[in-house]
Amino acid sequence: MSSIDVQEAIKAIHDMRPIIDPEEDYLTIVAAEQKLAASEAKRKKELEESHANLKALAKVLEAARISSTRPDSVPSAETHTATLNKYDSTKFSLMKAIGDMQSEIGSKEAELAALKEEARKLEEYDPASEHEKELDGSVLRLAIYKALGFEPVPDKNGRISKMLVRSQSGDVHVVELGTDERDAENTQKLWNIARS
Repeated sequence: MSSIDVQEAIKAIHDMRPIIDPEEDYLTIVAAEQKLAASEAKRKKELEESHANLKALAKVLEAARISSTRPDSVPSAETHTATLNKYDSTKFSLMKAIGDMQSEIGSKEAELAALKEEARKLEEYDPASEHEKELDGSVLRLAIYKALGFEPVPDKNGRISKMLVRSQSGDVHVVELGTDERDAENTQKLWNIARS
């Protein structure tokens, strides 16, 4: 390492003397220090404001975290989904039951309408007159007479002139009905033969 000659150093300092102005350099240093102090104060103020903003944002973040956390009273997402599925299943079951009931109601309403119509017809139905229409009185009387053993025999004009009478012994007698006899006499004669 080479050593610097003292004389050369002194000469270099003397040569620089005209370009060095201590007052101007002092003012430059003071201005720089003031600028640095102002810059430091501004940076410190910005840092404090940023720190205050950070604290405020941290509080907002904590509040948001707390509000976004599911409370204990609210079921978990899985439980909520299971509950919704259960309700959906119940809804479909109820819809099917309602559909079945509506179908049954429609069937019962049709049955009720048919029964009402039948009841109306029955209210209008007169069994006695219908029976009279269906059964001719003379036919009914003829059947009763035959059951008792009497069978009238009409002539070619349709008048009853003879009567077949089955007696209790099983014999069949032909009885001429006299036109000059009264009905009571003819009736008595027929009953006497029937009892024989």
